[in-house]
Amino acid sequence: MSTTATTSELLLAQLPREGLGDRKSSCVLIGGLGLGYSLRRVLELVGSRATVEVAELLPEVVAWNREFLGGVNGALLDDPRVKVVIGDVFEVIRSAGNDRYDAILLDVDHSPTSFVQAQNSRLCDRHGFGLISRSLKPDGKVAFWSASEEPGFLRSLTSAGFKAEAFPAKAHERARRAVHVIYVAERISKTVASRQVIRDLRTMTFRKLS
Repeated sequence: MSTTATTSELLLAQLPREGLGDRKSSCVLIGGLGLGYSLRRVLELVGSRATVEVAELLPEVVAWNREFLGGVNGALLDDPRVKVVIGDVFEVIRSAGNDRYDAILLDVDHSPTSFVQAQNSRLCDRHGFGLISRSLKPDGKVAFWSASEEPGFLRSLTSAGFKAEAFPAKAHERARRAVHVIYVAERISKTVASRQVIRDLRTMTFRKLS
């Protein structure tokens, strides 16, 4: 975590903006507080009646933001739109029920396939994708932060019924090249999803052959 390399954290919130700013009473879940830069950008995008849930596994991170980072983003935790949950974002998603969130932003580990916390792998398997899809509203989006490109992750998201894209992200504005990746996946209906999977898999195959 750094106060100088924040571009990708802001982009994590910015990319699924169609699920944030277009609905006055949108509901957003952020997995991983960090230094609060994604939270700050979300609050800039959503309306005054929005709800932003922040799930942070470590209570020390929340306390650190409140105690030492009030002048950075710590004061955002007192915004009336913000609800802080101390716990695993997977459990928050599992208990959310159907059609709750307009957007879910996940910045909980090194990448979708490389984990510091082994239990985070539950977010990126077939069952986890199913829970995420269920908890999203129709056309809702989930965004995954990744330290680097993850071969096969787009295919996994597509196979799970999402419409997915990958976006390169710089660590900071003056960086010469993008080193991080933001994966954005949109929930689509089962009928559309089946057609989308076939189209995307065919496209991937043709690109590989060419």
